[in-house]
Amino acid sequence: MAPNTRGNSATVRGSLAMLATAWVKSIGAVSGRATEGVTLTTPILMTPPFCGSGFSNPPQKTRCFIGRQRRWLAICAGLVWLGSGQAAQPADNRQAREIVGRVTRLFTGQSTIATVEMEITKPGLHRKILMQFWSVGQSKVLVRIRQPREDAGTAILKVGNKAWMYLPKANRTIAMSGSMMMTPWMGSDFTLDDLTSQTRLTNDYTIMTSFVGYRGGVAISDYTLSPKPAAAVVWGKVVLEIRRADLMPVWQRYYDESGKLVRELLFSDYAHVGGRLIPTHLVMRPLDHPGQQTTVTYDNIVFDAPISDTTFSLKNLKP
Repeated sequence: MAPNTRGNSATVRGSLAMLATAWVKSIGAVSGRATEGVTLTTPILMTPPFCGSGFSNPPQKTRCFIGRQRRWLAICAGLVWLGSGQAAQPADNRQAREIVGRVTRLFTGQSTIATVEMEITKPGLHRKILMQFWSVGQSKVLVRIRQPREDAGTAILKVGNKAWMYLPKANRTIAMSGSMMMTPWMGSDFTLDDLTSQTRLTNDYTIMTSFVGYRGGVAISDYTLSPKPAAAVVWGKVVLEIRRADLMPVWQRYYDESGKLVRELLFSDYAHVGGRLIPTHLVMRPLDHPGQQTTVTYDNIVFDAPISDTTFSLKNLKP
């Protein structure tokens, strides 16, 4: 797991602020302008470098001391400003969380019905899978394969934290463990967790703004997600690049616990669908397998249409 540096950073900033404040009070006291509320019982001697007792000209010594004192005050003021950043940090975290949360909800509404084509490309292999999705928020999801014929009828049902898979060839329904949700699905580079559990990004990770600027002439922001201490996740961190103009995702990168970039998810073909702007073309690339990728294309998507509760039942899992 990536180390949690947020608490350490805040502690360092707080210590710097306290130290800087003490220095400012001390310097003011030496110059005869003691800070209000501070009582000095012993003279504080702060002889700056190059202004030691070796100077025989008192006015020159005084001027040197005052000049050095002003520099100390400037340094201390900067440290106080740095320490004050800990108060603004939580607000920035909330804004980052809101923006990333919005991205995770791009494909969900009160309800969602979507037809999706998945194209798997590997050296020596190319296949397409046509799927249909039904969801209510992100707590209930049903995925059913329509094509190819040999896989038609295979279905996944996820309700809360529980998931089941129906295998038509065996005419059998099996409960899925958390580890099964994290394995590649149907030979693709997507896991079922990728397809059905985007809320994990906001639930299981702390979120920080890590870059704000321009790339390729486009105003963007990067958000770094670090796993919470108790989160059962496989990634050491996840980084998202999001366009600032419309808050659309550009890419999402996944790193292992050693900090190595493992895979990359690219977003493109943005279109207005059902009154909202979404990327309709997603490409997942495992970086340790050159020439391999999985493309997901949303052919049709409808938001907020009525869906019966019986849709998300084990009885309905079998067509």
